[in-house]
Amino acid sequence: MRKLSRCLVPFLVAGGLAALTPATQARELVSMPAAYEAGAIVVSTRQRALYFVNGDGTALRYRVAVGMPGKQWFGTRLIDGKHIRPAWSPPAEVKRAQPSLPNLIPGGAPNNPMGAAALTISPGEYAIHGTTASMRASIGSYASFGCIRMLDEDILDLMPRVRVGARIHVVK
Repeated sequence: MRKLSRCLVPFLVAGGLAALTPATQARELVSMPAAYEAGAIVVSTRQRALYFVNGDGTALRYRVAVGMPGKQWFGTRLIDGKHIRPAWSPPAEVKRAQPSLPNLIPGGAPNNPMGAAALTISPGEYAIHGTTASMRASIGSYASFGCIRMLDEDILDLMPRVRVGARIHVVK
C-alpha cells in the first residue's frame, strides 16, 4: 500500500450515465446503457457515485466520496490488486497536510483510512477503499486526495464482484 501517493487525509455524465437518477442510497440496482463493458467500474465525480457494470443493462450504484477540487483525476485505468484490511503509509502530500499522522497505520486499526478493504488502481497512486467510522459522513462528498472512498460494507460487497485487470473509468 506504500505506492498510494495521493490517497485520503445536477448529474449528467458522458458515456450514457445521463439516464440515471442522482445517487441517493448507499447501494442500488439501476439501469445502465451499454456504453461500458461488463465488469467495469465507472465513477461519476459529479454524482459522487460508483457504478459496477453488470453487463445486462444494469449496474450496481454505490455512493462514494471522491477527490477534493484540485485532487481529482479522470480517465481509464486498471484494477491491479485486492486487499483486505490493508496497512496504510500516508503519502508525502497527506503528511504535509496532516503532519501528526504516523508513518504506518496497521491494517484493521480503527484510524486506518483504508477501512475494511481496498482495490488498488494502476499505476499505483490511488485506490477504491473503505473508510473509518469517523469519516463515514464524507461519503457523498468531495473529500479525498484522489482515492474513491466507500462505506466499509459497500467495498466488501463490491470486492468479490471485481476482477484484477478490470477497467475503471473516472468521468466528470
